[in-house]
Amino acid sequence: MFALVLAGGKGERLRPLTADRPKPMVPVGDKPILQHHLEWLAGNGVSDAVLLCGYMHEAIEEYFGDGERLGLRIRYSIEDSPLGRGGAFKRGFQQVPASEKTVIGTNGDNIVEPPLAPLLRRHRRSHAVATVLLAPLRSPYGIVRLSRGSRVLGFEEKPLLPYWVNAGVYALEREFFAMLPDVGDHETTVFPELASQGRLFGFRSDAYWKPIDTVKDVTEAAAHLAGNG
Repeated sequence: MFALVLAGGKGERLRPLTADRPKPMVPVGDKPILQHHLEWLAGNGVSDAVLLCGYMHEAIEEYFGDGERLGLRIRYSIEDSPLGRGGAFKRGFQQVPASEKTVIGTNGDNIVEPPLAPLLRRHRRSHAVATVLLAPLRSPYGIVRLSRGSRVLGFEEKPLLPYWVNAGVYALEREFFAMLPDVGDHETTVFPELASQGRLFGFRSDAYWKPIDTVKDVTEAAAHLAGNG
């Protein structure tokens, strides 16, 4: 099984951690974000990964090489100028052999733990062109509970909200890649089109998922991985 992994982020909100490295190479615990991500893919049946790189790609290539030590075959798709996430997927897909009918696409700067098998089963049963892994939305703030008369009844610290968000993991059919722009974002082009056609599905999972966007995210993810989260 092939995966296309977006790994071109600069991580400007993570400075100074990204002063000398691209975002996917920021350490979470004892290894880079991208290594956690690739180990998760390898543990879920992915055999080949194409890393979609641009900014400071040399650091990624030097660290991961051919992927043998992670149990993967790693290839690289290098952008000379930014193509957007959709354009990056389209270019990287050129390295996927014709025998692969379903491809995993991911944001390589997320820490993710949901198993891929249930997502793939749902994807195949629904005959979707694309299926999106969905994670529950947690409030970044504490919530105040009020009575009808505005009396404060209590507080909830960062509760889960009744919404689901795109977790940056996708099961994608070959048709999806033919729809992608050469430059642009799949979430603002192909996904809305597929949704309007009824060919985009979601798969909800309560398993751990953490986007790494700030230094606080790094600290919280490291605590979780160490068993203290």
